[in-house]
Amino acid sequence: MPRLAQWPLRTGSRAPSGRIAQRRRNVEASEIEWVFNQLAPYYPGETAVRNARHGQLFRIRTCRFMVSCHNPGSSQVKAYAVDDFLEAMIELGWYEE
Repeated sequence: MPRLAQWPLRTGSRAPSGRIAQRRRNVEASEIEWVFNQLAPYYPGETAVRNARHGQLFRIRTCRFMVSCHNPGSSQVKAYAVDDFLEAMIELGWYEE
């Protein structure tokens, strides 16, 4: 499986996870979902998305993170949800601080 340095979506601050980390208070749910969809082929049968009351729950292997939006009509993600996403990417080896 490719790791951080071999990820075809670029690495470091220009990688999707890095751009999200730089502006954690201005991230849309579709951006996190896009990154999840790009990673899913590397984990066949080990990913899942489930709708929850206040957002979506994502799972890659044993890492879980919830993407919650500020308001029902807004697609902007809460900062703590972005932090959870970044922690999952670090644990999986797809992002470094």
